[in-house]
Amino acid sequence: MDIAGTRVDLCGTPHVLSVVAERLSGGKPLAIGSVNLDHIHHFGGIERSRLNLPTERPTHEWLLLADGQPIVDRARDLTGTQWPRLTGADLLPRLLELARAERKSVGFLGGTPRVHEHLRTTLARDYPGLAVSGYWAPDRTTVEDDVLADDIAEQVRAAGTDVLVVGLGKPVQEVWIERFGDDTGARVFLAFGAAADFLSGDVARAPSIMSEHGLEWLFRLVHEPRRLFRRYLVQGPEAWLRLRGAYLVADSDPSAGRPVGDDAPRVRNARG
Repeated sequence: MDIAGTRVDLCGTPHVLSVVAERLSGGKPLAIGSVNLDHIHHFGGIERSRLNLPTERPTHEWLLLADGQPIVDRARDLTGTQWPRLTGADLLPRLLELARAERKSVGFLGGTPRVHEHLRTTLARDYPGLAVSGYWAPDRTTVEDDVLADDIAEQVRAAGTDVLVVGLGKPVQEVWIERFGDDTGARVFLAFGAAADFLSGDVARAPSIMSEHGLEWLFRLVHEPRRLFRRYLVQGPEAWLRLRGAYLVADSDPSAGRPVGDDAPRVRNARG
């Protein structure tokens, strides 16, 4: 499905796990992102021209998943199929299990030292034997400075990271992966926002009844009104209008990786 220039892969969790397992073994590196109204705001319209994405095509590919309920609802309208919501918070535990089974190392970029401290406890308890290459908690100034950001990428490479969980928030995490991901040597990048915060227990997820009815955004807005007011009540409606112009596209060539933003990602479109 194409939404204002962003291609969304309509699939299920088995497909995601299969593709990640494949890329951990070889082929081009893979970046996975979540498409919601916030993503459409940053990458599906005029905002994307301000992101300063690289002019050279990176070697990795993108797999962009239907995360937000409006995205899933629009996919259902276009296809007549009820597609699942694939959120980073739901996928991360499954992907950590996969990394442990494949004996691959996982690194975490983003968040705070406090979150990382709690994350260490959670991973040791729930994922014994998982190889963790490192934790990096750069501030925004570091992330947006080319020299300092490249230094972080080199640290990730030196640590031997196979899977890098990037929780820098949109659009910073996607842009960072585009600009510096190839320098890390990682095989898989997970642009999963607050997924690690949820896993660590530092941030509470919405009750399942709210998530099932597409109201997770309301739960988060109530708990973080100052930070999320503009995203949900100002930018969200505008992005929703762009969503009405979504249309289906043919399966794309998985070998023709294209960057987020000015050029929409192209990865295989398969149901799983």
